Order: sequence, then C-alpha cells, then structure tokens
Amino acid sequence: MGTPHLTLASASPRRRELLARLGIAPDAIAPADIDETPTKGELPRDYARRMAREKALAVPAAGFVLGGDTVVAAGRRILPKAENESTARHCLELLSGRRHRVLSAVALAHPDGTVREKLSETIVRFKRFSDSEIAAYLAGGEWHGKAGGYAIQGTAEGLVEWIHGSHSGVMGLPLYETRLLLKAAGFPLG
Repeated sequence: MGTPHLTLASASPRRRELLARLGIAPDAIAPADIDETPTKGELPRDYARRMAREKALAVPAAGFVLGGDTVVAAGRRILPKAENESTARHCLELLSGRRHRVLSAVALAHPDGTVREKLSETIVRFKRFSDSEIAAYLAGGEWHGKAGGYAIQGTAEGLVEWIHGSHSGVMGLPLYETRLLLKAAGFPLG
C-alpha cells in the first residue's frame, strides 16, 4: 500500500514550505473558495476551527484534504487579512507594545467524509513601534494578505519581544498539530 493521496486546500507557498519540513509534498494544490466572513459574535478560536474545517471540506478530492487557517486576535477581536496599507497600519498600531493571540487551526478531511482537526494557540508580544518602524515595515510590503498585517517569518520577527507557542503556527501551519493528524491518518512521518 502506497502513501495516501493528499490535497492541500491552500495556494499559500508558505504552507507548502512548512509541509515540506515534515517530508510531505501534497499531490495536488486546490485552494478552497469559501466565504471567510466571521459570523456575528464568532470568537477567534471558533472562527479559526470553522475556516480550517470548511476549507478541507470544500475541495473535492480522491484522498485526504488538508485545510488550515490562521487568525490573529486582539482580545475577542479577529484582525483582518491586510489587503491595503491602511488596514495593515491599523493592525500594527493596535498590536504595538502589546501581546496578542495567533490561533492556527488545521483540519484533515478523510476520504470517508470524517474530519479531524487541531488548534494551536500562540501568544506573541511586539515591542512598542515607533512611527518610523511602522513606515519601514509597510514600505517592505510583507504585510500584504497577512492576518493582522504582519508575517513573522520576515522582518516583523525582529520586532517580536517574545513568543510563547508555535512559531510555525504563526507562519500559517502548526507543524506539531499537522504532524499528529497526518501520522494518525497513515502518512509516513518519522
């Protein structure tokens, strides 16, 4: 019996790179096309889990489908993916000098229709940003399309005072939790 077939329900090159760290290359890439709007009153943890599950279930595949979602939360507030500089600036100003949570959910849809999921919760504390630090970060463009307006794997990492939890989860795919799901499903992992 060969390795199970895996479809990644994401176009993120970062998620592919993280999967490669586990020795896994997806057989197919099929980004899930779903509505990612939080429901009224939805808490960040519930939202992250729902998005990962819905992404995994939205992609038709012959084998397993891996979906993931990463949410940056300030208290009960879900910060948006920054699609413009104004949104990124607002997120960075909000996160400046304070800690926040990054919730990274991963869901594995099995061929029999069942879904197993895991959630990683990481606390990140940024230094207090000066106006020039925010301007320099925005000028670099790493914020584009990133939850909370930052990418920890880039220059923002130099602005982090401390992190408690999963660095890979903040990047977009919690490797420990992903490994547990894949290993339980029969994927060959060390």
